[in-house]
Amino acid sequence: MMRRRTTLLTGCTALALALGATACGGGPVTAGGGDKALSGQTVTVAGVWTGSEQKNFQKVLDAFSEKTGAKTQFISTGDNVSTVVGSKIEGGNAPDVVMVPQVGVLQQFAKKGWLQKLSATTEKSVDSNYAPVWKKYGSVDGTLYGLYFKAAHKSTVWYSPDALNQAGVKPPKTYDEMLKAGHTISDSGLAAFAVAGEDGWTLTDWFENIYLSQAGPEKYDALAAHKLKWTDPSVVKALTTLGKLFKDKQLIAGGQKEALNTDFPGSVEKVFGPKPQAGMVYEGDFVAGVAHDQFGKTIGKDADFFPFPSVDGGTAPVVSGGDAAAVLKDGKNAKAGMKLLEYLATPEAAAVWAKAGGFLSPNKKLDLSSYGDDVTRATAKSLIAAGDSVRFDMSDQAPAAFGGTKGAGEWKLLQDFLRDPSNPKATAAQLEDAAAKAYQG
Repeated sequence: MMRRRTTLLTGCTALALALGATACGGGPVTAGGGDKALSGQTVTVAGVWTGSEQKNFQKVLDAFSEKTGAKTQFISTGDNVSTVVGSKIEGGNAPDVVMVPQVGVLQQFAKKGWLQKLSATTEKSVDSNYAPVWKKYGSVDGTLYGLYFKAAHKSTVWYSPDALNQAGVKPPKTYDEMLKAGHTISDSGLAAFAVAGEDGWTLTDWFENIYLSQAGPEKYDALAAHKLKWTDPSVVKALTTLGKLFKDKQLIAGGQKEALNTDFPGSVEKVFGPKPQAGMVYEGDFVAGVAHDQFGKTIGKDADFFPFPSVDGGTAPVVSGGDAAAVLKDGKNAKAGMKLLEYLATPEAAAVWAKAGGFLSPNKKLDLSSYGDDVTRATAKSLIAAGDSVRFDMSDQAPAAFGGTKGAGEWKLLQDFLRDPSNPKATAAQLEDAAAKAYQG
């Protein structure tokens, strides 16, 4: 989910949707005013979401419409948000609001002059409702451009309790214990892990959790900012650790070849679908939404998670991601778009999706009872409790050319590494070459 991510990528919705946003009359309206002063106006919103995530976000947009009278239209961009939004702007057909799934892309949009500074109302909500780290990631050069509406807890390993029970395995506390447990699961008849290698972003998430725990937060921050080169021994060590999993045919459902042909929803299906092929799947909290919505699993009973385990004696990692709402200057109805963000900053808006499931909010004012099950509540509580110690998804902080583009940069190079993990040092050198070009650009 994104995602890269923080998002559920179930395919690319056709982009040939008429944007048709027209600025109509109407005075100012508060997000919760309910005076219908935005009647007749249409707010267009672009984002990566498809499937159940798009349906659930539409419930939030519908609640905004109910309050303000504004109509909304959602355009699914697929993976390449920056490319799609850029072409819309160039074509004079920009959406009003874009849900940006990468910090690096938000910075790119701001530096190109595409974004509006968020309103004082939204900024006040962020200051009072969010840990400071979320404002930091939503700001560029001290100006707030992005409101983090949806967050992801990306340090969760999801499993079938039946599969672990059958193998006599308990949730592991360390990475080595996890691989050992994987072999035990494999001996009982199922592969250990379903790996979504077709989606390169899932592989970056594997790397980031290992790296944060093994190398520590200071090196993580330095690598994320490209102040540390990818050829650093700490990177080679993390790739070597990841390669142990990738090259072990007992651990990956269908081996490397099948993993490279498995997308994120497909990896969840291999564990929680009608014909299970694996006992575990690593990805963020949004796995629960797919397991529940698409395969009817009861979260906490048929599907559960354990925290991504510590690596080589390091601290267990807490990696997060998120989708930031931003207002485009070139949108035909950007003023109404700004009102949408004022609404999205409220716990009331977050509660709509929280009740629908497959969602975490970084808004600490959201009542945890809004979440529909104990597992999601526990995940949300963990994310909020982590406060400023959360480390944001590293690839999401990178320029899109390196950390957020299908078939390029880190996504492609880690897919190549999954295909052949025999030379971590060479992969590190290729990653550094790609990073150097992207960060200079």
